[in-house]
Amino acid sequence: MNAVRAAAVISGVLVLMAPAQSSAPRVLVPTAGPRMVPQPSATSSVSAAHPWRKHITCTIFWIGEQPDGRNRTPNDKSSWDQKWVEQFGGYDNPDPAARVADRTGGDFRPRAFIPRLNPFYIALPYNDVLDHRTHKPEAARVIPWFRKSRPEPGKTVLKGRWLQIHHNGRNCFAQWEDCGPWTTDDWEYVFGGQPPKTRENGGAGIDLSPSVRDYLGVKSGDKVHWRFVEAGQVPYGPWKRYGQTAAADPDLAVLQREMERLRLRRDEEFMKKPLGN
Repeated sequence: MNAVRAAAVISGVLVLMAPAQSSAPRVLVPTAGPRMVPQPSATSSVSAAHPWRKHITCTIFWIGEQPDGRNRTPNDKSSWDQKWVEQFGGYDNPDPAARVADRTGGDFRPRAFIPRLNPFYIALPYNDVLDHRTHKPEAARVIPWFRKSRPEPGKTVLKGRWLQIHHNGRNCFAQWEDCGPWTTDDWEYVFGGQPPKTRENGGAGIDLSPSVRDYLGVKSGDKVHWRFVEAGQVPYGPWKRYGQTAAADPDLAVLQREMERLRLRRDEEFMKKPLGN
């Protein structure tokens, strides 16, 4: 007899509880509006292009972070932006008291100023360039979109790339803007599906910005799932409110914000309902 499966919709994510012998639920995640796309399996074509990196330890970092303890690298600059703080508009203060975290209005940012770049940013431990004239020798071979991008010598194809991040029934989208934690050459993990090679911070494999932290409700040391997504798969949300990703049409932006507000209210009502109703 087939095992009975229970299903629940939580924050727009359908979670199918697997049979008793399975160790983890199968998560169905939205990627483009209301359409639900299954989490890729090992044999699916989607998985071959952009597979999930599962149960990855995350850490929190921020623009303008200074060296402290074991963190030896200041974040005034990124791997690809020598004026990161200036371009962002200031210090991305991680103190919750210094931040806007408004689920109703869909606004997640530092309280002191309006950011000029997307405050939903992340770092992964790989850099595709050696200097402004040279890519790393393996870059063209291991980065799935490298040849399609046809970059000039030494021009990164990683900066600004979109990721989907999943934690505890909630999905977030963010852009790759720096390299880390701890290393910049771990392509086997980022593109090859191996575990992160660093052992620092519990084998951390992704840095999350304060806005990503606040939206997902994570803390340093938590586990997340992540994968690359195409720009066209990224729905409107607080990750498109500021910076170059913001909507150019103000009337469209107003409509999109209202749709996001209604979606969040719908998700809250779903979360209040007991399973089976």
